[in-house]
Amino acid sequence: MPKIYFDEAIAKSYEAKWPELFEPAVVEPAVNFLAGLAGESAGAALELGIGSGRVALPLSRRGVRVHGIELSPAMVGELRTKPGADDVEVTIGDFATTEVDGIFDLVYLVRNTITNLTTQDEQVACFRNASAHIRPGGCFAIEVYVPELRRLPPGETIHAFTVAPSHLGFEEYDVATQTAFSHHYFIVEGRCETFSAPYRYVWPSELDLMARLAGLALRERWSGWNREPFTGESRQHISVWQKPVDPGVVVPCIA
Repeated sequence: MPKIYFDEAIAKSYEAKWPELFEPAVVEPAVNFLAGLAGESAGAALELGIGSGRVALPLSRRGVRVHGIELSPAMVGELRTKPGADDVEVTIGDFATTEVDGIFDLVYLVRNTITNLTTQDEQVACFRNASAHIRPGGCFAIEVYVPELRRLPPGETIHAFTVAPSHLGFEEYDVATQTAFSHHYFIVEGRCETFSAPYRYVWPSELDLMARLAGLALRERWSGWNREPFTGESRQHISVWQKPVDPGVVVPCIA
């Protein structure tokens, strides 16, 4: 079982530490996009790394039947305190390998959660697990950042991604292991709180290969939930792979 970095202390302060993630301008486009893939009131979706339900709960309110897999019991505990939580079923476990009952129209990962799996084998297993839970014609969607290696000065390994009066965030890259160590420093009531965890950064092309190994094909790729075009300057991407209805049919890319 992977190490749980999102413990009770992080779970209880998650929304306070990252309030921008809960803004309607951030959540609503994601929910609209995912609801469209899931088929609105007729659909079923599986969220890998459901956390405290930031996306799952509003998606459920749209009529989508949502099930989640989550490694951290503390994060699920926070989800259970929120309105509508009774409508969302959650299984505790590693989302790379944990199986749940049923087949879904959509499996999805948001906010860089694929990088919580810190080896290539784990990420490949995640794609296979997702594919096993998707109906023919269904989709697997991921939101993840593009590695920021271009922003590193020659000879440097650390990139500052957040500089604010109450929050400093640094990414420390190790290209030998394709690992990014994320370091956060929060000023809370006059004291400094820290949080660090390792992640495996991954390129879009590598994700496409993982999808192919799992029997999925790229359907679309955007730089944001409002379907902004993905370009060489994009700093994140929303990628959607589809499971063919007929295994012998190649799904065309519509991005």
